[in-house]
Amino acid sequence: MKKLIDLNLEGKRVLLRVDFNVPLDQDNNVTDDTRIQASLPTIKLLKEKGAKIIILAHFGRPKGLVNLEFSLQPVRAHLEKMLDESVVFIQDVLQDTAVDQSLSLQNGQIALCENIRFYPGEEKGNPEFAVQLAKLGDIYVNDAFGAAHREHASTAVVAKHFVGNSFFGLLMDGEVAALDKIFSEGQSPVTAVVGGAKVSSKIDILKNLMPKVDNIIIGGGMAYTFLLAKGGKIGNSLVEADKTDLALEILEEAIKNNVEIHLPVDSKNAATFSNAAISEITTADAVSDGFMGLDIGPKTIELYSEVLGASKTILWNGPMGVFEFENFSEGTKAIGKAIGKASKSGAFSLVGGGDSVAAVKQFGLEDEVSYVSTGGGAMLEYLEGKVLPGIAAIRNQS
Repeated sequence: MKKLIDLNLEGKRVLLRVDFNVPLDQDNNVTDDTRIQASLPTIKLLKEKGAKIIILAHFGRPKGLVNLEFSLQPVRAHLEKMLDESVVFIQDVLQDTAVDQSLSLQNGQIALCENIRFYPGEEKGNPEFAVQLAKLGDIYVNDAFGAAHREHASTAVVAKHFVGNSFFGLLMDGEVAALDKIFSEGQSPVTAVVGGAKVSSKIDILKNLMPKVDNIIIGGGMAYTFLLAKGGKIGNSLVEADKTDLALEILEEAIKNNVEIHLPVDSKNAATFSNAAISEITTADAVSDGFMGLDIGPKTIELYSEVLGASKTILWNGPMGVFEFENFSEGTKAIGKAIGKASKSGAFSLVGGGDSVAAVKQFGLEDEVSYVSTGGGAMLEYLEGKVLPGIAAIRNQS
């Protein structure tokens, strides 16, 4: 595929879809601009190339209605501060004036359109609405990985009007390349670290990973369903008792695929779900009555760290325990550090999924892993083997 960096964009109108769905405080100040920061390399590249930049983004869930509570005006103000320049605001993309505004931009100038979800045609993927959006640009660039799993007008349908002129932005390109390194280019041994509360929420991921990995490390609440399925005693630990057959099925499938599944060998348990709870460490399959497992134990940390240290490609999706509680955060923190150490020794590591990304940030490990994904739901659907419309719409044109 042709890359954005290779294009001559002087004077061209670039319709750029980004993910500016950021949190605001009660005074409409952006409280976390990570997603905006992630889009800046693409915006700055387009500026350097002399493009006229027309940005499409969504914010919140206005349900296809104009609701000023979900206006992108506060985001525009924050973007202006970050870029130290004014940003044109296009109030209504359906008006002829919107096209006029896009045409009148100076080379390198930026315009931000009002919340694209103010229009019912957006989330419905309405073809007529996509036609109207297409009038705003000469070239389409999708840099919104976080919305790539939605077949919306601005994330997938509009690309049909830019055949041969649709491209990934730098962020999207990086996300896709990172996922490809796991799924098709990963150097063996490939290890997936999968955590979280429930086996049922990760079943599609586990099944999709089987033919592609050498090791699967399991942590978090879901581990206790596996331990119970194997005859273990798990006390009051979080468990899906009706999913034990499913857990055994996964273990059998791993044997067929020559994949080694690693389960906790010891567990840090608490009498109550509290940071200040009385705690104990037991073998993982012998949790005391009245106690619940909230973290992996020290022997498990050591075992998992050894596996990660020998890995060349690592995917991390899900924490090892209740890392929000300081007294039960050691497992998640230690695994993050082990992944960072492996990365420093040459392994490629990808961290994705809301809780994993939150843990990486909490423990200051962003710079120690190879890549931190920006897309929660999109990342999970990709890991499940689903086709992401926002990616397919561009890839299928090449």
